[in-house]
Formats: sequence, C-alpha cells, structure tokens
Amino acid sequence: MKPGTTGRAGRTEWAGLGVLALPTLLLGLDATVLYQAVPVLSADLRPSGTQTLWIMDSYGLLIAGFLITMGSLGDRYGHRRMLLIGSLVFGATSVVAAYSVNAGMLIAARAALGIAGATLMPSTLALVRTMFTDTRQRGVAIGIWATMFALGMAAGPVVGGVLLEHFWWGAAFLVALPVVVLVVALAPLLLPDHRARHGGRIDLFSVALSLGAMLPLVYTVKHLAADGVRPPILVLLAGGLVCAVVFVRRQRTLAEPLLDLSLLTNRALASALTVLLLGLVCVGGVMYVVTQYLQLVDELSPLIAGAWLGPPALLMFVAALAAPLVARRVPPGHVVAGALGLSAIGHILLTQVDGPGRTLLVVSGFGLVYLGLGAIAALGTDLVVGAAPRGKAGSAAALSETVQELGIAVGVAFLGTLTTAVYRSQVAEHLPAGLPDHVDAAVRDSLADATAVSPPTQLLTQAKLAFTSGLNSTAVLTCVITVVVAVLAATTLRRSPADGPGHVDAPLDARHG
Repeated sequence: MKPGTTGRAGRTEWAGLGVLALPTLLLGLDATVLYQAVPVLSADLRPSGTQTLWIMDSYGLLIAGFLITMGSLGDRYGHRRMLLIGSLVFGATSVVAAYSVNAGMLIAARAALGIAGATLMPSTLALVRTMFTDTRQRGVAIGIWATMFALGMAAGPVVGGVLLEHFWWGAAFLVALPVVVLVVALAPLLLPDHRARHGGRIDLFSVALSLGAMLPLVYTVKHLAADGVRPPILVLLAGGLVCAVVFVRRQRTLAEPLLDLSLLTNRALASALTVLLLGLVCVGGVMYVVTQYLQLVDELSPLIAGAWLGPPALLMFVAALAAPLVARRVPPGHVVAGALGLSAIGHILLTQVDGPGRTLLVVSGFGLVYLGLGAIAALGTDLVVGAAPRGKAGSAAALSETVQELGIAVGVAFLGTLTTAVYRSQVAEHLPAGLPDHVDAAVRDSLADATAVSPPTQLLTQAKLAFTSGLNSTAVLTCVITVVVAVLAATTLRRSPADGPGHVDAPLDARHG
C-alpha cells in the first residue's frame, strides 16, 4: 500500500513510523541531556546566573511558543516538508551549540533548537495521523510515538553522563547529527506529504499574538513560583493574558485562522486535552521531586539515578503500547481511568517513603505513576488527533503538545514549590544555634544548597527527612488530582476517535515523494 491511501497500513507506513520515532526521541533527549553538562560548560563558558537559566530554559520556552505556528504551517505547506526543514535546522544549530565559544552564543543556539523542535513535534504526530487511517493501527502507532519523547527525556541524563566521561560538553549536542542524516535520507522515501488543499496564507499578526501569549505564560509559570510574586513577573503575565484574549478573538474572525478553535467544540477532544493537562501536571511535579530524592537524599550519582529510572520508563512504554490494544474492546475512558487508578497507588506508595534508603519504594511508586502516563499519552493524544480532520492534524497535534508542555511546566513549578515550602518549614525547626550565616542560609533554602555547604551530619540528616516530607505532601496532592482525572476520563472519554465528528476527513492534496 502506498502512503496516503486509505485502508490498513503496510510495511512502508510502519517503516515510516520508525523514521518519525527518531526526531521525537531526539527532542526528548535534548530537553534533559544538559542536566549533567551544566557544571562543566559553566566552568568553560563562565555564564552568569541569568545566562545559565536561559541556557536551560530557552529550548523548552521556544518549543512551547512556536508549536501552534508550526502546526498550522505544516497543515498549509506539508508536514513532510516542515519535518525536513526542521531536521536540517536542528542539525545545523546543534553544531553551533556544540562549538559555542560564549554563553550568549549557546543561548542563541538553544533558542534556535527550540524553534526547530517546534517544527518537528507537530509534524511527526500529524504524519502519524495521515499514514495510519485505520483507527486500531493508529492507536498503536501513536502509542509508540507517544513514548519516544518521554524515553528520550529519561535517557538524557544517562547519555549526558556517559558522553561527559569520554568527551567535552559539546558532544551532548552532536548526538543529533546521525538522527538528522537518517531522517533527511529516509523521509522522502517513506513518508507522505499531506496538506490542506486550500491552506491560504498564514496570518502573521496571529503568529505574533500566539508568541506574545505563549512565551510570557510559559515563562511566568516556570518562574512565578520559584521567584515569588514580583512586579516584572506580574506585568509579563498580564501582557501574555492580553495577547491570549486578542488571539482568540482574532481567530474567530479569520476565514483561515492560525488555530481552528472549532476543534475545541469536539467534546472528546476537549476532554482529552483536559486529561492530558492535569495528568502531566502530576507526572511533571513527581518526576522533578523523585529525581531530586534519588540524587540528594539517597546520594546516587546522576548516572546511577538515571539507571534506576529505566524500569519506570519501560513500564510507561508497555502501557503506551497496551492501552490502544485494550481500548479496542473497552471504552478508552475506562482504560485511562484504570491506568490512572494504578498511578494513584503509585502516589500512595510515595507517601510512605520515610527517609533515605528507600530507593526501591520510590522507584516502584514512580513506575506506577509512569504507567498512567503511558496510557494518557497514547490514548489522550490519539483522541485529540483522531477527532480532528486530517487537514487539521497539525493544529490538533500542536494543541496536544502545547497542553503537555504547559502541564509539565505547571507541575514542576507548583509541586516543586510545595515540596520546597514543606522542606523549609520543617528544617527550620531543627536548626541549631551558632551555625555560620552562610551554612544557616543554605540549609534553610534547599536540600541542594545544604548538601553543597556540608553541614553537620545530624543536620544534613534532618534536611533529608524534611525533603522527604515534602515528597510525601506532593504525593498526597497528586494522588487526589489523579483520582479526579480518572473520574473525568471514565465519564467523558467513552468513544473512540473514529466515532466522533472528526472522523470525516477534509479534502486533501496528497503529494508523494
């Protein structure tokens, strides 16, 4: 069967899915591979504290900001074309990042990588929607696709640690080059290039408004909780909200909007987006706290901590593959609810962690949390993309990815803040008199700072117990949210994507290369 025709997918489509898995895996890897490299590159490039923040943040920030624009461009001009352009830009800017000679150059390269990443993410998902027209096959294909980004994120710290043992910090970026070569060589042979027949020109003012809304909103979500309520942050947040309101109003008046808001009138799509958002809030927050527990409380090296996170990643992968298969016989909402029920048990296990030395309990609980993520990512994404006509697959994919980016950002910001607040409250009760000022301040601030100044052993033990209490509190809250999301999924996600109004495809212009 040739790509783009109706019916069941054949060997060409499944081989094409393998091609699409490569950039998706790479995007996840690039999001976390620098976690290990920051101390080394900081010694080399000597960035300021603000520059270090932007080195880490610019990538994810620009991905979130450009997703809607790039998804719409793919719908208009072809997703395979956008995939090839994005891959080439990603490869070129990876080289620039690897050989950056100062912090400003690296920040600019990371920002460019974010824009290229925003091109790749909706293109890969929209092509999956185009290639797999059979509902059952598409569910499995999206299940595979959905795990690739998370697997890349899980592998990032491990890959970064291995590379730093043998090469310089720039090698972390050069991992992209073989992936780019394979994608550029194989995409024209294995992937179709579907686009809307009457795409029209893109509205540049809408592009500016979407950036004006997304960039400030994501930035403030990431930093409001950490930096506190400050006038500049509030002004930025207000500006983002104004741009968001104007953007929505403008889309309703355009014949060819940048984002078709009518997609949100589909109940299955809107419910799936809500499940994805709340589910990723829980996973993002727990992942942030668990990784800190492994390294700061149990004092595992980044490489060993990353290896411990391998089994949870495998559970997520299995759930993402199994959930679409089970959903052939069981309503998808019930499958998601059941998986989230297991996740709730994982959150409960995390509430039972009572201090250092509970690595197995922490990883077991986190594994169940990740199992729920696999089901959400596979079925939720399938419901979002499957409910949209193929001519709007890029916009639907961008909505799905944007919601997930926001969910992770909100989870890390606010659940991380909850953990920190509990830590500071409890550790303050055990601070002895007569500590040097810099030690007292460091211990009060965070466990990471406390570890860096090497306080007395008994005080460090109390600090670890205080952080563990923060982990417990976060797990209680995420357990409650997970149960609420499970009930929402069971009551609203009752139909497969093919049952909804989005299963009727819009006219397409199929171009095969």
